[in-house]
Amino acid sequence: MARLDLNSDLGEGWGGVAVADDAAMLRVVTSANLACGGHGGDTDARDAAVRAALASRVVIGAHPSYDDREGFGRRAMDVPGPVLERQLRAQLETLLDSCDQHGARVSYLKPHGALYSRILDDVDQADAVARIAAEFGLPVLALAGVDGSAIQRACDRRFVDVVGEAFADRAYAADGTLVPRGEAGAVVHDAAVIAARAVRLAHDGVIDTIGGGSVRVSARSLCVHGDTPGAVAIASAVRAALEQAEVQLAPFAPAG
Repeated sequence: MARLDLNSDLGEGWGGVAVADDAAMLRVVTSANLACGGHGGDTDARDAAVRAALASRVVIGAHPSYDDREGFGRRAMDVPGPVLERQLRAQLETLLDSCDQHGARVSYLKPHGALYSRILDDVDQADAVARIAAEFGLPVLALAGVDGSAIQRACDRRFVDVVGEAFADRAYAADGTLVPRGEAGAVVHDAAVIAARAVRLAHDGVIDTIGGGSVRVSARSLCVHGDTPGAVAIASAVRAALEQAEVQLAPFAPAG
C-alpha cells in the first residue's frame, strides 16, 4: 500500500487576521508547517495552531522564512548565510517556546516561500538552513525530484535527513521545480484536478508539468496550501481521493 504524508502551511495569521482556516485544515492533514514569525504568525495565531494541532493529533513542523512580513516571505532576498542562520534560529526558538507551553514537539523543518526555492541553488543559504536543522536535530522537508540540490548537499555534509516533498496545488516546470507564483498558471485551483494529481503522484511517482509533459517525483509528503481560496475543500478532496485510492495517510515524522 502506498503511504503519504499530507501537510499544509498554517499558523500564519497576524494581528487577529486569519490567513487560513487552521482548525478546519488540521482536521484534514497529517502534518502542519507552523509559521515562526518571519513571514507571518504572531503569538496568538501560533499558540492557537499548536493547540489545534495537538487536539487533532497532527505532527508539527517549523516553517521559518526570510524576515519579510511585508512580502509574506515570497520575495527572494540576498541574506548572507550567518545573518540568515541567526534569523532562522530566532524563529525556531519562538515556535519551540509556544510548543513547550502546550506540551508539543517540533518534529521537522520546512523553509517557507522564496527561501524554500532559493536553497535549491544557493549554497550559502542552503548551508545556513542545514546548520540550523543540525543544531535543532530536525529533518528538512524540501522539494523532491531535484537531483543534486544545494540543500541536499548541505544536509548530507551534516548528516541531516532530507524528506522529499511534492505540491498538489502548484504547477511544475520541466526541470521539476515549481513555476514561480508570479507566472500564469503557477497555482492550480480545480479541486478535482488537484486530487487526481495527488493520486497519480502517490501511485506512480509522476506529476504533470505546465508544458504538458510530466516529471518523476519521489515524495514522502504532499503539500496543499492553506491560504488559497477554497483550501479546506481542496484538501478534503485530496484526502478523500487518496483514501479511495488506498493510499495510507500518515505523518513522515514522529509526533513525540
